[in-house]
Amino acid sequence: MRQVATLVTAAVAAVIASASLAAQPGQPETAPEAAAPVAGTAPAEQKRVLTPEELAEKETRKECKKKICDIIAARDPEGGDVACDIVKTWREEDIVKMLGGRISWPWGKAVCQSKLEVKRRPLARAMSDPSYEMVMPPQKVRCTLSQKTEGDPYVVEMAMAPRAKFENGKAVEAQVNWGEASAPMFIYPLIYAGTALDNSANVLGPEVVRMINEFTTKKCAEVKAEAPGPKLTP
Repeated sequence: MRQVATLVTAAVAAVIASASLAAQPGQPETAPEAAAPVAGTAPAEQKRVLTPEELAEKETRKECKKKICDIIAARDPEGGDVACDIVKTWREEDIVKMLGGRISWPWGKAVCQSKLEVKRRPLARAMSDPSYEMVMPPQKVRCTLSQKTEGDPYVVEMAMAPRAKFENGKAVEAQVNWGEASAPMFIYPLIYAGTALDNSANVLGPEVVRMINEFTTKKCAEVKAEAPGPKLTP
C-alpha cells in the first residue's frame, strides 16, 4: 500500500502543480547563470540550477499561470477559457521531499505531460461567489518514471476530473475523482487500488485544497509582481 500512495500522490501533484494550480515543490528555481552560492551556505539555502529543458518548461508554465491569474484577479466570467500544454520534470529529491519521508520513492525523476483545461466562468465564480463548487473538465496526465538503474522509463497515464468547493474565494474541500488509468502490468494493480481508495476515502483532498489556495494567493501575487505594465487588483 505504500507504493499505491506514492504513485497516487505523485500523479496528483504532477497534474495539478505542473498545470500551474500549485506551488513548485523543493527549492527556489534560478537560471544557470545565477551566481554560485556563498561558501558555507547550508544546502537548504542553496538555489538550484535548472537544466535547459527545465527552463523551457518553466517559461511555458509561466504563460499559463498568467492566463489563470488574470481570471482570478479580474473575476470576470466573460472571455476565453484556458488551455495549456504543460510539461513538468519532477526531480527525485523533489518527490522525496513532497512525500515527507512517509513513503519511499523507488524511482528517479518523473517527467509529466498534461493538457490543462480551465473554464473561465466557473473559475471567476469560484473567486467571487460566497459559495461555489467548481468542476473541472476531465484532465489527463502522462508520466514517465525513470529507473534508478538501467532500463526504459515506466509510462503511466491517468485521467481525473477534479472538483473543489469554495467559500469567499478560498478552497475548502476538493476531490481528485480518478478515472481510467494505464500502466505496465506489474504497476497497474497498485494504481487501480490506490485511485479506488482515494475516490472512496478522499485521502488527497486536503492536499489539493492546500495547493489551490497557495496558488491563488502566493503564486498569483508573484506572477503579478513580475508582469510589466498596469497591475490588476483582486
